[in-house]
Amino acid sequence: MNVANQTEALSVTAALDVAKASLEGISLSIIGEVSELSDNPNYRAVYFTLSDQSSALPCVIWRNVFERQGVELRKGMLVEAGGRFTLYAAKGRMNFDVRTIKPAGEGDLRVRVAALARKLEAEGLMSPDKKLDIPRLPERIGLVTSPSGKAVHDVLRTLRRRWPSAHVLFAGVTVEGETAPAQMIEGLKAVQAQSPEVILLVRGGGSYEDLMPFNDEGLARAVAASPVPIVTGIGHEPDTSIVDMVADFRASTPTAAAERVSPDQQELLSWLAENLSRIDSSLLSYIKRLKERLDALKAHPLFTDPTYMLRSSWVDLEHSHQRLLLSKDNLLSPYHMRLSALAGQLDALSPIGILARGYALVSAADKSLVRSIADTRLGDNINIQVNDGTLLAEVLEITAASELGKE
Repeated sequence: MNVANQTEALSVTAALDVAKASLEGISLSIIGEVSELSDNPNYRAVYFTLSDQSSALPCVIWRNVFERQGVELRKGMLVEAGGRFTLYAAKGRMNFDVRTIKPAGEGDLRVRVAALARKLEAEGLMSPDKKLDIPRLPERIGLVTSPSGKAVHDVLRTLRRRWPSAHVLFAGVTVEGETAPAQMIEGLKAVQAQSPEVILLVRGGGSYEDLMPFNDEGLARAVAASPVPIVTGIGHEPDTSIVDMVADFRASTPTAAAERVSPDQQELLSWLAENLSRIDSSLLSYIKRLKERLDALKAHPLFTDPTYMLRSSWVDLEHSHQRLLLSKDNLLSPYHMRLSALAGQLDALSPIGILARGYALVSAADKSLVRSIADTRLGDNINIQVNDGTLLAEVLEITAASELGKE
């Protein structure tokens, strides 16, 4: 039927048949944003709407066709869909019957980035257990970014204001374009060689395509493997890259990254005051415990009773004394007997005992004993000691023993 020359009025059904025949003969590709999506696994088809600034088009793709595409649809995604229009005459409803679908432009980039993110996450590179602690007061801070961008000035200004004592180790690199990932990897290595305590990897805002170097797999792996904790500040608040996901800490902006690694002056003073108070409390508690121990020692009998250390010795001494008293007779008896025998022998040999039996002891004037008549001369004074005293005599006559029998 030639619609252009049609002059007769058509029924609704006939008119829709004409439209259906015309539409279903047109095959084309459409680029639009997924604004609505219904993807129920129990349904035979996936239903979604493609939109642009002015219009919206209902679309349908059969489940078996959709699964062959290997695309994960989500709202906000820009896609290119190929197919033809269909018209459901009973309801007068038009759909676009999709036969092929793929990400378009930025949407394609996002799909590839999402796939890489899932891969790295499955490997554990984004696990919280792999995150390194950010030092509280770093003295050496690495900085990897463009030397000409706004980010480097924001970071340095923030560090000078908040933590002027920090030493910044800077590596100027390209942060946009095909060579950016390799340069940033080299920049990280150069800074790491200078033994920083933390590294800032930052850049200012830009389009999704501008930030793509931070979705590079090689750079992401270098960040995840860094022995030094890395803080990222890439783009603005909504921007999140794969490097952000594997970093030890993700800040929303370069300035926020600098703030994360530098203490606020008031916070630092408050922290110092809190720790000083805690130290004071700990010292006072420690001193109190030492005083209690000292008081306990002072109260010990060792320091209060002078006889404390001698008590055991006294007891031992008393026991020994008692044992000695009990055994003295047995110990001394042999010695008493020997002493008596020696005393008898001594008495028998004593000159005094001899004198008591009537003998006398004669000595010259010079006290020397007179043992022979040769020891004296006539007229000498001699001393005669008898049992009860001494006699003074003069030698009037000397007679030798050999002459005594002749008289």
